[in-house]
Amino acid sequence: MHSLKRSVLKLLKSSTKPNHNFSRPRVFVWKICNRSQTNKSCSDDPYVIDLRSDTLTKPTDAMRMAMAKATVGDDVFNEDPTVHELQNMMAQMLDMEAALYVPSGTMGNLISVLCHCNRRGMEVVAGHKGHLVMYEQGGVAQLGGVMPMTIPNKDDGTFDLNQLAEYIRPTDDPHQPHTGLITVENTHCNCGGKVLPLKYLAELREKANSWRVPIHMDGARLLNAAVALDVEPKKIVSYVDSVSVCLSKGVGAPIGSVIVGSKQFIAQALRLRKVLGGGWRQAGHLAAAAIVALSSYKQHLAQDHKHAKMFVRGVMENHNNIIDIDITGVHTNIVMIDILKPGLTAEQFCQRLKTVTEQEFTDIKDKVVVLSMPLTKFKLRIVMCSNHNTEDVRLAIKKVQYVLHELVKK
Repeated sequence: MHSLKRSVLKLLKSSTKPNHNFSRPRVFVWKICNRSQTNKSCSDDPYVIDLRSDTLTKPTDAMRMAMAKATVGDDVFNEDPTVHELQNMMAQMLDMEAALYVPSGTMGNLISVLCHCNRRGMEVVAGHKGHLVMYEQGGVAQLGGVMPMTIPNKDDGTFDLNQLAEYIRPTDDPHQPHTGLITVENTHCNCGGKVLPLKYLAELREKANSWRVPIHMDGARLLNAAVALDVEPKKIVSYVDSVSVCLSKGVGAPIGSVIVGSKQFIAQALRLRKVLGGGWRQAGHLAAAAIVALSSYKQHLAQDHKHAKMFVRGVMENHNNIIDIDITGVHTNIVMIDILKPGLTAEQFCQRLKTVTEQEFTDIKDKVVVLSMPLTKFKLRIVMCSNHNTEDVRLAIKKVQYVLHELVKK
C-alpha cells in the first residue's frame, strides 16, 4: 500500500511545461487518504478520486479471504483445482468448449492471434483504434510474424462491413499474404466504451463465414457490454470463434484474463502460453479471487455504468462551452471529454483537476483531487469502477463544475 501511495504521489507531483495562458495556482501539499478514515493526520488533506482507469480496482475482503483459503496445485502440471474451476466457469458462462487462464489481456490477445494465424506472414484485420493495434507493441508482428492490416474504426467502435471485403486477401494470389483472422473489440475502449450491436456482430459473422476467416473478440470489457445490453455474455460471443476476457478491470479481480474457445484452440493456446512465459504455478490463489469477482459482476458493473451517466449529466449542466461530452455515446463506464476552449489542452485540464487551490477551498470548503487521463492533445477520459461510490461521483462533479466555472473567467 505504501509503494502504491508513493507511486501515485510521484505521478501527481510531476509537473508539465509552464503554461503561459493559465497561471499556476497555489496548491496544498497533500497525501492520499480515504475519506472514511478518522485519523486526524489525514483530515486536512485532499480527498483523491482516481478516475483514470478501471484497472485500479482493489480486491474485496471476500476475494482476499478466498485467496487465503484456496485449494491450489501446480498449474503448469495442470493440477490446480481452483484454476480448473475458473476455466470451467468461464467456458460454461460463454457456452464454449474450453478456457485458459493467462496473466494479462495483452498475452491473451497475442496467444489468440497466433493460434488463428499459425504461419508467419499471415495477416490479421483489426480496427485502427483497437487495443491490439495501439497498445500491445505490435506483438503479433514482433513475436509471431503476423502483419496487422488496419481498417478505420467508426466512432461507435465498428468498422464498415462493406469496406471490410476490400481487406480480405485472395487465396489464389502468390504475391499477397493470407487473411488469417478478423478482430473486434467489445466494449471499444478508445471509442469511449462503446458496445458493439448484436446485429452488427451477426452480419460480421455471416460475411466472415463466406470468406472462411475466423473472428477473435478482444473482450477485455465483454461483461460491461453484456450488462449494458442486458443479455448473457454467451449471446455476444456466439458470433466469434474466440474471446479474451479481462478479469482485472471492472470485474475487479487482482490479476488475469481468460481465453475461451474450442478445445483444439485452447490446447494450442496452452502451448503458446508456455513459450511466452505465461505458465504459472499456484495460480489458484489468484483464480479464487476471480471466481468471487465473477459471482457479483452484474451488480457492480451496472452501478459503474450508472455512475458514468450521473457524472456526465452533472458536468454537462454547466459546461460553459469549455468541454463537450457526447451524452448518448456513454454506453458503459468510460466517458470521453473533448476540450473546446482555445488555448486549453487535455493535459492542462487534467493537471487542474488534480490540484486544490487556496481560493478553491475558500469558495467551496472542500479539498477534492480528481485524477483523469489525457488521451490526445484535446481529449481526456474518466472511467468509473467499484472503487467509487455515489458520494465520490457527486464530489467529482462538484470539482469539475468549479474548474469549468474558473476557466470561464480566464
